[in-house]
Amino acid sequence: MTYESAGEPTRIVVVGSGFAGFECARSLTRRLRGTDARVIMISPRDYMLYTPLLPEVAGGILDARFVTIPLSEALSDVELVTGRVDAVDFDARTVHVTDCEQGVEEVAWDRVVLTPGSVTRLFDIPGLAEHARGLKSPAEALYFRDQLLTQIELAERDTDPRVADARRTVVVVGASYAGTELTAQLRALADEAASRRNLDPAKIRFLLLDAADKVMPEVGEKLGDKVLEVLRSRGIEVRLGTTLTELGSEHVTLDDGTVVPTRTVAWVTGVTAGPLVDTLGLPTEKGRLTVRPDLSVDGHPDVFAGGDAAAVPDPKNSGSITPPTAQHAVRQGRALARNVAASLGVGDAKPYTHRDMGLVVDLGPGFAVANPLGIRLSGFLAKVVTRAYHLYAMPNAANRWAVAFAYLTDLIFPRPLVSIGLVTDSESRFAAGVEIGAQT
Repeated sequence: MTYESAGEPTRIVVVGSGFAGFECARSLTRRLRGTDARVIMISPRDYMLYTPLLPEVAGGILDARFVTIPLSEALSDVELVTGRVDAVDFDARTVHVTDCEQGVEEVAWDRVVLTPGSVTRLFDIPGLAEHARGLKSPAEALYFRDQLLTQIELAERDTDPRVADARRTVVVVGASYAGTELTAQLRALADEAASRRNLDPAKIRFLLLDAADKVMPEVGEKLGDKVLEVLRSRGIEVRLGTTLTELGSEHVTLDDGTVVPTRTVAWVTGVTAGPLVDTLGLPTEKGRLTVRPDLSVDGHPDVFAGGDAAAVPDPKNSGSITPPTAQHAVRQGRALARNVAASLGVGDAKPYTHRDMGLVVDLGPGFAVANPLGIRLSGFLAKVVTRAYHLYAMPNAANRWAVAFAYLTDLIFPRPLVSIGLVTDSESRFAAGVEIGAQT
């Protein structure tokens, strides 16, 4: 069916329910309250995913429901269309939507905001897509929790020591935020499992790889060195300047020729813009949509874009674009709302600007690193700051309460060791959703 704009209220279509799209839709309803404008969000899922806490879902501290913000609850004034946007017709001002049962719909717009987000960036490495897993969805996070616990249990009963060692080996590729936090949380989960089963935790091997020469260079040299020190003190083997050249069902091969037997591989090396971007026929920069400082698309005054899928100019670093982080996406969402409303005569448009609020990185039990407003912190104080920040940033009171209660539980009780088996092997693969972007 086709919605016509003529004779109807102004229709603003927001594509995507990530940080940028969610914040844009929420801010638009406030700015345009009292007008005839309708805000329509189109997303393949009916929730906004708070991705920074996925490592804690994988580590067994948080339930997956706690990090999924129901759109119907948080955006009660927004019309929700659940489906995937396959194409945008800029001349007809429509988007083509396909739902989960392959039903199709044409949705008309007067303004369209493109925030389709990012997907896992893959490279042309044999076996990567088949045997590794990413960390962009609740299914992937749950897979890692179940996989680790299951492999530890199977290793106890395995009569071949080489197979048992492979089951107890976890390889994580990517030593930036997500990869480092995932490794730390899985290490803590493994230590808890070893303690309850009277196993030697040293027999559960964690190998963290990165092609760069530093761990988390974004936090600065001092904090990065502290992160490396903590990881190694917990028995995590960190190999920098190293990556994979091949993956099999029971091993990986490093670029120095080393073969590591393993059944669990996490690929957390970065993201690229969602696949919709390649279908639009619009200019791109580093694979992301080129936008003006006010987040509009040049030559298309009724089209705006932001978040991970947009190459937003960084006003504090001339010639560069903002990194694909949640912090930027949230602020760009607010800027998008302000400037879309201005294009309708409500308020004034302004270029996107930001002030870096710093970073927080959770490294498992009792430890984190953070640099709020440039103040370098590590240890327990940083842990408090990190958890407080996530509770503050969580955009829904019910989710905030659930996460806070889970944190309190974590302080008092050991983390639960439960392999529920909700996610099958096929459901956690990259190709199971739109969480994959191939790179050569």
